[in-house]
Amino acid sequence: MARWLRGQRPRGTVPELICEVLGAKLNRTLTLSDIGMAMPTAGRLPAGLPGGEGDGLGRFVERAASLWRSDQVHDDWPGPSLLTGAAAVAPVWEWENPPEDQDVSRRAGVPVTEADVTVLHTARGHYEHLYRNAGGVATRARVVGFLNSEVAPLLRGSYDDSTGRQLCRAAGSLAAISGICAYDADAQGLAQRYFHQALRLGKASGDLFFGGYVVALLVNQALFLGDNRHALACAEAVLRVAGPRTSPALATDLYAMQAKAYARLGDRRAAHTCMRRAESYSQRIRPEEEPEETGYVQPGLVEVRLAEALLLLGELRAAAAYAQEAARAPAHVRGRVNRLATLTDVALHAGDPERAAVTAAEMVGMAQGIESQRLRGRMRRVRQRLAQHPGTSAAEAAKLIEEALSVPF
Repeated sequence: MARWLRGQRPRGTVPELICEVLGAKLNRTLTLSDIGMAMPTAGRLPAGLPGGEGDGLGRFVERAASLWRSDQVHDDWPGPSLLTGAAAVAPVWEWENPPEDQDVSRRAGVPVTEADVTVLHTARGHYEHLYRNAGGVATRARVVGFLNSEVAPLLRGSYDDSTGRQLCRAAGSLAAISGICAYDADAQGLAQRYFHQALRLGKASGDLFFGGYVVALLVNQALFLGDNRHALACAEAVLRVAGPRTSPALATDLYAMQAKAYARLGDRRAAHTCMRRAESYSQRIRPEEEPEETGYVQPGLVEVRLAEALLLLGELRAAAAYAQEAARAPAHVRGRVNRLATLTDVALHAGDPERAAVTAAEMVGMAQGIESQRLRGRMRRVRQRLAQHPGTSAAEAAKLIEEALSVPF
């Protein structure tokens, strides 16, 4: 210890372990620089370059890599607690306000090529597909492992400004997928940190649409957590920053989520205004012109979101029409389960437990093999509602769900 205080650095992985132990005690992510054990550089880089003095992006990359490493080593770790108040708002405010990153080039490490960036985009598509069909619980460790083994070394590599921005864009997209998986595994504080990382990388990339997509993920999380005002504020930030250049698919989802938030707050007029805007933007979607991440805005998504908003407002007939339309539209496995859950809810609110039971049974069959805490929570709520209705069909459907939930993962 005395040698460390005099400036010597312990050998091997001891510095990283110290970061993890102290970080766990302080409930924050620490870097080697934070504890005074950063590796000395062979030469001094100009200020402003990643790895040089005064480099905010370089320090951010080290903090991000430290979190990835901790998440991989302690895969059963529930993660940090949720940030609230100003700490939760600050990353979105920083994304939409100056200063911008003037130069993200880096002059140290192994050269990074466009082919390397392409591999990251391919990996993102693979992990998204895996998440949609197997769930975030099953996918999370794989994404985090890839961030550690492939993404972190590239971010520490050598690249010019153009390649660096492409790299930040691709790395941010993978961080976002990791956040989605953590959200699905109900590690909400960890998911939030990944979304904030993706947002910072999105700003460094200069890709406004990608940053907006990441904020939409924060909107969705805020809705799940019941923080409706935060959800509205974040959605408004994206719509304000992008303006008329907003991706139609992203605008569709943002307005649909705003409609749900307003419905929860009992503001019927604002909810309907957002519903109309969501439907209007959905007509403008051209998949070939959209960024890869907004592919989740598939036919039926806006309808299921509006059905949920209308259900909150007590407009059952309209909710049923939208829910049925959403259920008829093609969807990946995960989307199909969610749509059937909404259709079941609508049938129960309409006083039709027989139809709800049939739909619930289909939902259970579709959910087999998906490891998702979010879907389990959704199914649990459906079971509770079914159990409140008389009749054999509702009771049998509730038992079917209970049996499915009894299988651990």
